[in-house]
Amino acid sequence: MLNRVILIGRLTRDPELRYTPAGVAVTQFTLAVDRPFTSGQGEREADFIPVVTWRQLAETCANYLRKGRLTAVEGRIQVRNYENNEGKRVYVTEVIADNVRFLESSREGGAPREESGGGYSSGGNTGGYSGGGNGNPSSSGGNSGNRSNQSRNDNDPFKDDGRPIDISEDDLPF
Repeated sequence: MLNRVILIGRLTRDPELRYTPAGVAVTQFTLAVDRPFTSGQGEREADFIPVVTWRQLAETCANYLRKGRLTAVEGRIQVRNYENNEGKRVYVTEVIADNVRFLESSREGGAPREESGGGYSSGGNTGGYSGGGNGNPSSSGGNSGNRSNQSRNDNDPFKDDGRPIDISEDDLPF
């Protein structure tokens, strides 16, 4: 079974940052995602998709995303329901994001920079941030600087690229 979604769209408003009673950060925003076709009148239509982020990813999104910014979101679809004040059952479908990429540079120039050991990496006009479900962010996207590249080259498992690799049948997951 697979529940995975990737969206690219523009924020319809600034993200809303809140905290749960346990102190966990949660941010909600809506992405306007263009449909790949036009209506009968030749107009572009869009879907407005609610997105939720948690923990450090939520705080990063609240700090750096703004209305109108082009953003990529990767996550899973979740359907939840609750009973409203009138006693009616309400169903909500939303994307729980675990990876958000900022596809445009900030107009104010206030885009975050790479932090040592952090999960944000900036590469020119784009940046990305991943926040796993366990609260430990992981690096994603962009150029992460010479210091990081050097350490990656020292531990590169593919440095002998082109040479045969010895893999037994027991090592294969299928």
